[in-house]
Amino acid sequence: MNGLDICRAYYTEFGAPMLQSRFPELMDKIAVGLMGAGSECLGFDDEISRDHDFEPGFCLLLPGEDVVDRRTAFLLERAYAALPREFMDLTRSRLAPVGGPRKGVLRTGEFFLEKVGTADGVLTVDQWLKLPQQSLLEATGGEVFFDGLGQVTAIRRSLSRMPEDARRKRLCGHLLLMAQAGQYNYLRCLKHGESAAAQLAVNEFVGSAIEVIFLLNGTYAPYYKWRFRALRQQKKLPLLAETLEYLLTTGNDGDLAESKYMMIEDTASDIIEELQNQGLTEAICGDLEKHAYSVNDGIVDGDVRNLNIFYCL
Repeated sequence: MNGLDICRAYYTEFGAPMLQSRFPELMDKIAVGLMGAGSECLGFDDEISRDHDFEPGFCLLLPGEDVVDRRTAFLLERAYAALPREFMDLTRSRLAPVGGPRKGVLRTGEFFLEKVGTADGVLTVDQWLKLPQQSLLEATGGEVFFDGLGQVTAIRRSLSRMPEDARRKRLCGHLLLMAQAGQYNYLRCLKHGESAAAQLAVNEFVGSAIEVIFLLNGTYAPYYKWRFRALRQQKKLPLLAETLEYLLTTGNDGDLAESKYMMIEDTASDIIEELQNQGLTEAICGDLEKHAYSVNDGIVDGDVRNLNIFYCL
């Protein structure tokens, strides 16, 4: 079983009975689940993941003190701490992981404030343009096991899809960076004899291509170490993960450089085709730069459209 399944089972066996018997008055106010940071929230955990911060447990999210007071929250914390420490050959730690607790009693507003910068999940235009995709995924990933009030589910739903103008603004910046780094500067760096700079150009191209693919899928990119695994699970353009991995992990000598450049162009073509399929561009060419500006032209909000094309980067 992966971590999410283990935590759900732990809640079902121990958490739910504890809440129902000792805190029945909270059942219409509390949300329970596994959310936030950690590979188990993505379903990506494995045996290697168990070397740190891996244990049975769950999040108990409470509304503000005007609804659930501090004493009740304190009693709930004690009850959670008293749950069995051993479960499915795993042991709950007595210490919170580096960066603060990921499980246990949390305030809903504090959880979302830490993840996306607002307690109610209502974001400004600028927040939608600038928040890392990883932060949005941590706020919306994992699973809610129970939500008596419905507040947590509603906030997560509101954050689960990026507004179209923000998606376009993020897309156009990364598309232009792909054009500059991959289609233009990669071979120029090699002609200058700058192999390391050429690989940096590849890195920029690949990094932006990954951002673009998640944006085209309408999903959020996870923490960098899980991005390739998540790429392979996307509905649109999953096969590009293999191409992008090859670009990152090979050198730039001789015929290999020409082969890599052709892969860069093929990747651009696949992305352009998907842009056209989604009606995001009106440009008819293989130049990602022209498509970047076409995507930007489609932004409805004039203030957002007129921002520097790299604003989101």
